[in-house]
Amino acid sequence: MAGNYALGMDFGTESVRFLLVDTNDSSNTASEVVAYEHGVIDKTLPGIETMLPADWALQHPADWMNGIREGVRKLLETAEVRAEEVIGIGIDFTSCTMLPVDEQGIPLCLHDKFAGEPHAWPKLWKHHASQPQADSFNHVARETGFERLDDFGSRISSEWMIPKALQILQEKPEIYDSAASFMEAGDWIVRQLTGAVTRNSCAAGYKSLWAKGIGFPNQDLLGRLDPRFASFANEKLGGKIMPPGECAGRLQPDIAAGIGLVPGTPVGAAIIDAHSAVLGSGVVVPGKMVLVVGTSTCHMLLGDKKVRIKGIAGAVDDGIVAGFCGYEAGQAATGDILVWLVRRLIGDLISDEIAGEDALFARLEEQAIGLEPGSGGLVALDWWNGNRSVLMDANLSGLLIGLTLDTSAAQIYRAPIEATGFGTRRIIAAFEDEDVAINELYLCGGLARKSKLLRQVYADICGRELHLAASDHASALGAAMLGAVAAGKSGGGFDSLLEAAEKIVPPSAETIQPNPEAAAAYNDIYSLYLDLHDQFGIENKSIMRQLKSLPGAAWTH
Repeated sequence: MAGNYALGMDFGTESVRFLLVDTNDSSNTASEVVAYEHGVIDKTLPGIETMLPADWALQHPADWMNGIREGVRKLLETAEVRAEEVIGIGIDFTSCTMLPVDEQGIPLCLHDKFAGEPHAWPKLWKHHASQPQADSFNHVARETGFERLDDFGSRISSEWMIPKALQILQEKPEIYDSAASFMEAGDWIVRQLTGAVTRNSCAAGYKSLWAKGIGFPNQDLLGRLDPRFASFANEKLGGKIMPPGECAGRLQPDIAAGIGLVPGTPVGAAIIDAHSAVLGSGVVVPGKMVLVVGTSTCHMLLGDKKVRIKGIAGAVDDGIVAGFCGYEAGQAATGDILVWLVRRLIGDLISDEIAGEDALFARLEEQAIGLEPGSGGLVALDWWNGNRSVLMDANLSGLLIGLTLDTSAAQIYRAPIEATGFGTRRIIAAFEDEDVAINELYLCGGLARKSKLLRQVYADICGRELHLAASDHASALGAAMLGAVAAGKSGGGFDSLLEAAEKIVPPSAETIQPNPEAAAAYNDIYSLYLDLHDQFGIENKSIMRQLKSLPGAAWTH
């Protein structure tokens, strides 16, 4: 595999994936995956028996660096690529995964005095124990007229930087005071590789409420949360902010020796993993929405302008591609609904007929794909895990209406797929209501690749041509593109993400055209969906809240 290669590092929840991409041949790739030794730390800290409280989710920073040392060397060996052929490194990371560090960038959890203190460890994106702090921020922000909250659907969650840091301050001020900085894990990786303290505009914008030309929330707002928190942004969020892919620095000699690469290799500013999938799908210009479809769905779009859109989860200038506003919307459950159906409902009904979860999915997919739109007269509301866009209400729950004694398992399976398609169409309408154009749809992610039924249903419901991303690893490919841009054309890479997309991203694996007859039928069913959507999500949403408050209706995530 002789050539110039960009290296993408894709840090997920349980493992890190490494992808090498030939900058001259998009089909010439190689990948390697390394699982984290400690995985998600949600029971006890390493070597300590004391149980963590509920809703905690931590990680071990050594897993990330050990993964780099193991994965890069193994990848170079198996791909038969020489170190000098790697021209640039890009990084994506699940977000907000954050950690407190000292002046030298050493995580506080690696200090002996703090090793047994949970607040000294990196908080994974799905650490939800800081929800009270998120609720407090939302209340204060609305009370003080913090307009930028409207750029994020009018509320933030426990998964963001500010609630997590505020939780540390209020529950363990010694840790807060000892931290010279709180860093996104992606930025911390860049710091370890290069020694440079930078922050990427993607994570800073979507997870820390930073805005280009404005900065982070001001002292007055933060001080209302807690007087000790007023200086948080000024004192704990230092570092140059740069768009993803801009060269953040170069590989330090000691790190290069440890991972088998050449000192001085350019390293790009990081990006959030889902946002990296936009790049890996080949989308670097406005008018093309990328649906990252897995357990949930992220809807990503680039725009020439920044406007306020009802129920959209994020709008950040330079958030994904420099020069454009990156919009993010989402659905809180997609694949999770289908897993629920198979594991807790349909699987129990037909488990005697067929064994194995994968076989059940295949059987239901085969049966449901031959059904007509709205088969059996079923319509669902896809709120099994609440509604993220456009209602922004986590307290809503799912609905399946139209059941009869003739309803089949395949019809039940198909209805939520249609519902998530209708939910996507409703999100598209929110953008178009504000004159933000969406001309094409792109799909990536595990569920999108697995389900032919879902792809066709989405094309039919939205009435748009749909492109399936060619790469199985869109986020890692996006990270590799950032590495190639960090290197620049003079270094064997590219001077823009547009050039990188044209050269590195292979053509779509499949293009799905909407079926005119099915699309017409779905137009009528969509009207019914909207009636139910407004009835139970706006006008009578108290019904959902009352149902969830009934005895035995405990809400779990």
